[in-house]
Amino acid sequence: MAKYFPTIGLEIHAELRTKTKMFCDCPNSPEDKKPNINVCPVCLGHPGTLPVINKKAIESMIKIGLAIGGEINETFKFDRKNYFYPDLPKAYQISQFDMPIVIGGELDISSRLGSKKIVKINRVHLEEDAAKLMHGADNGKDVTLVDFNRGGVPLMELVSEPDIHSAEEAVAYGQELQLILRYLGVSDADLEKGQMRFDANISLSSDEKLGTRAEIKNLNSFGALESAVNYEIKRQTEILEEGGRVDQETRGWDDIKQKTVPQRSKEQAHDYRYFPEPDLPPLTKAGFDVEALRSEIPELPNGKRARFTQEYGLNPEQMNILIEDKDMSEYFEQALSELEGDEQISANQEKIKLTLNYLTSDLRGLLMAKNADFDDCKITPENFADLMDMVVKKEINSRVAKDLLVKMLDSGADPREIVKNEELSQVSDGKELEPIVSSVIAANPKAVEDYKKGKSAALQFLFGKSMAALKGRGNPEALKSLLEKLLG
Repeated sequence: MAKYFPTIGLEIHAELRTKTKMFCDCPNSPEDKKPNINVCPVCLGHPGTLPVINKKAIESMIKIGLAIGGEINETFKFDRKNYFYPDLPKAYQISQFDMPIVIGGELDISSRLGSKKIVKINRVHLEEDAAKLMHGADNGKDVTLVDFNRGGVPLMELVSEPDIHSAEEAVAYGQELQLILRYLGVSDADLEKGQMRFDANISLSSDEKLGTRAEIKNLNSFGALESAVNYEIKRQTEILEEGGRVDQETRGWDDIKQKTVPQRSKEQAHDYRYFPEPDLPPLTKAGFDVEALRSEIPELPNGKRARFTQEYGLNPEQMNILIEDKDMSEYFEQALSELEGDEQISANQEKIKLTLNYLTSDLRGLLMAKNADFDDCKITPENFADLMDMVVKKEINSRVAKDLLVKMLDSGADPREIVKNEELSQVSDGKELEPIVSSVIAANPKAVEDYKKGKSAALQFLFGKSMAALKGRGNPEALKSLLEKLLG
């Protein structure tokens, strides 16, 4: 039985973050709850209206091209892609055909897979998004309504070469591109809001010659991308093993049935009849300050991964938690810079580990519970570093530190001020501890008796009672040592 090898190419669409739409001055705010509020004669396709190019969208595309190592075309233009559909009021879409803004490039996804893998990119072009169709029922009849708020929003399309060979690689590629777009600040690329979508071209072959491909359209989550690719590989394998022929067709993904379904065959595929957009002039690379745009590109994910490994000794799991959130990774470094003191922070693994743990578990958890992000966190990196410094110096214990985080997040106050005002500093002095511990021992004779009989749980019970009496302020080591001494 022949072994079939999958080949996958991805087309990824992402809405760009601009103030206005691609060819008019309507707000780029497709998520407005009131439908058809961000519209004008231009984006509604009224006769006699003329489009005007959004310069910011072009600059964002140039940044994307530079970030992936692509070539910025010396000349690029817009074209009309002709088709009739309810979400396209002009009956054509302004897109780019033979002269896109970016040619070539590549995406290194090795860090996500744990093995070397680079996906080459064919092109990146710019177009306007279509409107949003909403299906429902009205008076017992099925209806489709159109919200044009999204119509005309700047939309990037990035087309890969057929270099992907599994669902795992496809997802890793999509996730890395999403992260790069967010680092560049050119798109939020939020899948749940429809700001990023995938089309997957999948074919199987038993030799070097590529097989017949099927295209899966409009996948709107990484889960859908993974499931659709796996299903399609399985479907095509079964057809070929039975001696059948895979049809070239466009298919959709049924998320409920977890299967791809046919939409149109090759014979029914559209001829879009592209021709140059007569109302928009060609543009040139020379018309944009490419080097200035290059200087605005921040450190990208792979560069940060390499540096974090070298400077902070983070393992892949720790590093990826930070890298996935640009704001959190910057917060981490700002806090560490405050903790340097007399030595380079990279040489102090205790401080790095402590900061990382409190940041990625405690503080991140509190922010998630409030549906907040690091960019609007009330705790400054300086105050967070102060908190870590107090824990390292044993001025407070971990329980108090966790309580302080909650107070700081609510008020934005300095941790030292809170500790001073609420008398929360850790008690380590035996003279202060002994009266409290002695009273706990006296009040729990049964536990004392159990301890003397060798029951270790009794010591933990007395430790807990003593810590409660101290309102969590006791130094754990000093407290345990004193208990053992007094019980001995």
